[in-house]
Amino acid sequence: MADRVRKPEWLKINIGANDRYTETKRIVDSHCLHTICSSGRCPNMGECWGKGTATFMIGGDICTRSCKFCNTQTGRPHPLDANEPTHVAESIALMKLDHAVVTSVDRDDLPDLGAGHWAHTIREIKRLNPQTTIEVLIPDFQGRMELVDLVIEANPDIISHNMETVRRISPLVRSAANYDTSLQVIGHIARSGTKSKSGTRIIPLLIPLKNVLPHKTGYIFNQNGSPLTKAQFDTAWRHYIKATGVNLTPHQLRHAFATICYDAEIGVKDAAALLGHSKVELTLDIYTHIKESRNTVNERKLNEYLAK
Repeated sequence: MADRVRKPEWLKINIGANDRYTETKRIVDSHCLHTICSSGRCPNMGECWGKGTATFMIGGDICTRSCKFCNTQTGRPHPLDANEPTHVAESIALMKLDHAVVTSVDRDDLPDLGAGHWAHTIREIKRLNPQTTIEVLIPDFQGRMELVDLVIEANPDIISHNMETVRRISPLVRSAANYDTSLQVIGHIARSGTKSKSGTRIIPLLIPLKNVLPHKTGYIFNQNGSPLTKAQFDTAWRHYIKATGVNLTPHQLRHAFATICYDAEIGVKDAAALLGHSKVELTLDIYTHIKESRNTVNERKLNEYLAK
């Protein structure tokens, strides 16, 4: 009999190596919660839980679909836990998360496919964690847009939906979902104005800027009234840089806008939405940097004045 071939050491991962991992596991277990990390046997669970983060999975831990890319158990789900939304919200508070990610199993067995439970969970998280941004990874709800609207109306910060990059892969890996249905769901989310994981978002033009624009399309850069693609924008930007001789990057303009938000005393969470940051801490870092930079300048000015 041939010797068993062992996997290389570099392929093995140690799960749970610090106190933060233990505390995260305690919070999840004590609130009888499910996470895609454990249900999906994610190899990164040790790293994420060790940092105090987890992706909560609502609707139970049994899915009505059997997609080949997912390791979650398939079968007849148990009834929904009415206390689950509150338990998820309480756990987020205990973990002190700035950004919470929630997903779910498919619940094709329910009349509303679990959409009402989704909306309740989002509202509970917002009630107990008003400063936490919420990202949700939702099912397709069988393409029933009135159910997608229940999630949209609960007002999470980011709505995501998984789909394959090419149409031909869908029937190979998904048991019930349909490529075109998923595409319609994502399009519906985008048209609602809610930020999607792709980063598409609508930011209103301020009145002083509207007054100096020669057109009324609603976009600073446009082609026949429609927004530019990234490639078109990059080409236009290079043209303006060359024509004006002003060497600015879009990132620098974004940082300048963050400074304007800071001076206007816009709250961190609202500023994060305007800037398109997926995490509030990104905006908070910029705000902190602006404050510290100004403190340094003011300290230097005071020292120069006293030295006279």
